Amino acid sequence: MIRPANATLTIDGLPLIDEALDEQGRMTAVERFSKAHDHGSTPMQERYYRDLLPASPPGPGQQYAFEVDLDACSGCKACVTACHNLNGLDETETWRDVGLLVGGPMDEPVHQHVTSACHHCVEPACMDGCPVKAYEKDPVTGIVRHLDDQCIGCQYCVLKCPYDVPKYNKAKGIVRKCDMCSQRLEVGEAPACVQACPNEAIRIRVVDKQEVIESSEYASLVPGAADPDYTLPTTTYKTDRVLPRNLLPANYYAVKPEHAHFPLVVMLVLTQASVGALLIEHILRLIVGGSLLDAIRPIHSASAMALGGLALASSTMHLGRPMYAFRAFIGLRTSWLSREIVAFGGFAKLAAAYALVSWFLPDWVGVQTALGIGAVIAGIVGVFCSAMIYHDTRRAFWNISMTGTKFFATMLVVGIPAALATSMAATFVDPDLTVQQIMDKWGYGLCGSLIVVSTLKLMFEATVFMNLKDRRHTPMKRTAILMTDALLGVTLRRFALGLLGGVVIPGVLLIDLLNPATSFSPTTIVAAIGLTLVLNLVAELHERYQFFTAVISPKMPGGVM
Repeated sequence: MIRPANATLTIDGLPLIDEALDEQGRMTAVERFSKAHDHGSTPMQERYYRDLLPASPPGPGQQYAFEVDLDACSGCKACVTACHNLNGLDETETWRDVGLLVGGPMDEPVHQHVTSACHHCVEPACMDGCPVKAYEKDPVTGIVRHLDDQCIGCQYCVLKCPYDVPKYNKAKGIVRKCDMCSQRLEVGEAPACVQACPNEAIRIRVVDKQEVIESSEYASLVPGAADPDYTLPTTTYKTDRVLPRNLLPANYYAVKPEHAHFPLVVMLVLTQASVGALLIEHILRLIVGGSLLDAIRPIHSASAMALGGLALASSTMHLGRPMYAFRAFIGLRTSWLSREIVAFGGFAKLAAAYALVSWFLPDWVGVQTALGIGAVIAGIVGVFCSAMIYHDTRRAFWNISMTGTKFFATMLVVGIPAALATSMAATFVDPDLTVQQIMDKWGYGLCGSLIVVSTLKLMFEATVFMNLKDRRHTPMKRTAILMTDALLGVTLRRFALGLLGGVVIPGVLLIDLLNPATSFSPTTIVAAIGLTLVLNLVAELHERYQFFTAVISPKMPGGVM
C-alpha cells in the first residue's frame, strides 16, 4: 500500500514526533537512569569493588594506603587509563604509571610489572619542601592532597619527591598529583585505578603509621625504588613468590639528561656572582683599604645590585604562576626554598640601599659599611640556603659537599673578575683613577687568587669522573657517564672556558708584573679583564647547566627505554 506524500505517521492517534516529544517531557534522562537503577536493570558497581576497600575508616594512628598485589598485576595499564580519563588529565599527564622489573637466571628470566602512584607518605617530602604550603595531609585519612589554587609552579616538590609523583602541568602552570580519588572514597566509592583493574591488583587498605615507620628500617617498596626512610611511603607491594635477588628496573642502566631549568641556571650563577663581588670588595677593604676603594665603591655597589636584580628577575621565569610569588615565604619553617627567597630578598634590599647611599650620601661611611656587610652576610646565607635546597632532595650529585663547594667557589670564580671589571669601569668615570694604579694596588693579587680558586674548582669538579671505575652502577657513576657521553660537548666547553678565563688569561696578566720587560697597555688590560669575566661567567653557566642535567633522579621502576 502506498502512503500519500502528505500523510503523517501516528501512534495512538498522535503524530509520531509529538509522541516522542511528549515522552521526553514526562521523564528526564537522570530520572530514567535512576528509575532503571532502582529496578536493578544496571549493575550495582559497588559489589565489584566492595572487597577492595577497607570495612571501616582509619582510626587514630592509621591512614589509607594503596596495596598492590604483584602476582595479579599484568601490566595492562587499565589503571593508568582510568586514572587519566576520570581525573581529566592532559594528553601527556599521568598520575599512575606502570614500570617493569627484570632479573632471574638466563634460562628462566623473570619480569614483574609494577603499578605505582602517590604513596601518601607519612612524612611527605613534597609537603615539607613546598614554599607556599600547597600540600596538605588529611589528619583523618592520611591522604596527601595538592592545593592547585595555592601552587605557584616552582616545581620544587618534583625535585623533592623520590618517587616522581608530582607532575608539572605547563599549560596550567602548576603541579598536580594523585589524591587517591578522595572525593570518591568519601562516599564509599573506590578510586578509578582500583575499579579499573581487571585482576583486582590494587586495593585500598588501612595501615598503622607506626608500623610503616618501623618497617622502613628493613623493608623497601620494590627493587630500584628509593629508600623508604626518607618519606615513609605507605604503599604495600605483596607477592607470594620468591623474587630473584638480581631483580632490577628495566630502565636501571639507561641514562639521559634531566631538565635543564634554564632560569634557575641563570639565577644561581648571577646571585653567587653578585654576592661574590660584594664579598671581594669588603675583603679588599680589610686587606688593602685606602681612597682608591672609596672611589670605586659607587660603581661597584651599583654593579653588584644590578647582577642581583637580574638574578631575581630570572628566577620568576621558572615559576608557572609568578604573579603569586609573594606567597613564597609561607613555608619558612620547613622549606629551604622559602629560606633562600627570604635571604636573597634581604640581600637585594640591603644591596640596593648600599648602592643608593654610596652614590648619594658618600660621606656616610659608617652607614655604607654597615649596609655592605649586611648585604654580604645576607647573600652568604642565601647561597647556603641555595645549596641546602638541592642537598635536601637526597640526590647523590647534589650532596652538600659537592653543591656547597661549587656554589661558594662560583662566588669567587665570578666575583673576583666582576670586582676587577667594575674597578676598571670606575676609571672611565673618575679621571683621577688609572688602570695601572688599580692593578698595582690589588689587580695582580686578584689575578693570582683567581688562578688558585679556578684551578681548585676545576680539579674538584673533575673528581666526579673517578666514579667511572665503580663496579656498581651507582647514581654518581651514571652522572659521570652522562657527562662523558650525552653531555660530553658541555663538559669539554665548561673545562675549556674555565681554564681559559680562570687560569690562562689571568696568568698572562701576571706576566706584566713578573716580567718588567713586558708592559701591557691599559686598553689591553681592560679588555683582558672584561674577557676573563665573560669567559668565567659562561663557564659557570655551563657548570650549572650540568648541575641540573647530569643529576640522577630517584624514581619508581620504569619501562624499557
